[in-house]
Amino acid sequence: MRHQGHDVAEAQSVTQEFFARLLERDYPARYDQQPNKFRSFLLAFVKHFLSGQRGKAGAQKRGGSQTLLSLDAVEGEEGYVSEALDELTPEQIFERRGVQTLLQRAFDRLAAEYIRVDTAALFEALKDFQPRQSGSLTYAQIGAGLGTIETAVKSAMRRLRQRHREILREEIAQRVTAAREVGEEIRHMREVLNR
Repeated sequence: MRHQGHDVAEAQSVTQEFFARLLERDYPARYDQQPNKFRSFLLAFVKHFLSGQRGKAGAQKRGGSQTLLSLDAVEGEEGYVSEALDELTPEQIFERRGVQTLLQRAFDRLAAEYIRVDTAALFEALKDFQPRQSGSLTYAQIGAGLGTIETAVKSAMRRLRQRHREILREEIAQRVTAAREVGEEIRHMREVLNR
């Protein structure tokens, strides 16, 4: 909404009305009957909604004296300010945020699994490890810090990456209508992140 030229207060008001209308008319239930992806459905609905809003430009602000619910307003505004410098369109930013949210959900699930089995220290040591990057520790150094050997750390890293891929595929599978679409969605995610 901010990329459409609304200031912070207007964007909050328009966003609030958008979600109210989306839920009021039960559009998510209609989506279940469509073979398209949810983000495409949502993006099309936002565009349609905004075109209707342009006709109301001179109308009284939506919501009047109603209290707005926060939808991560501070984080959203900080994200808008940093993204405003990008060359991405609002649609591309929307897609990128969707991918980043999905990746974060998979990462959080992975972290929770390591915490649940009392291997949080191992996860902390491996989560940001990038081999052959300047300043990066070696497998041997990580092993020494954990009181284990280099080969054990390598095996743990392989298992961590494999489990992360599995969780990511599970998260994607929940968002598509057919199992064959998981691979397509992964390719799309890579395209979005490489823009």
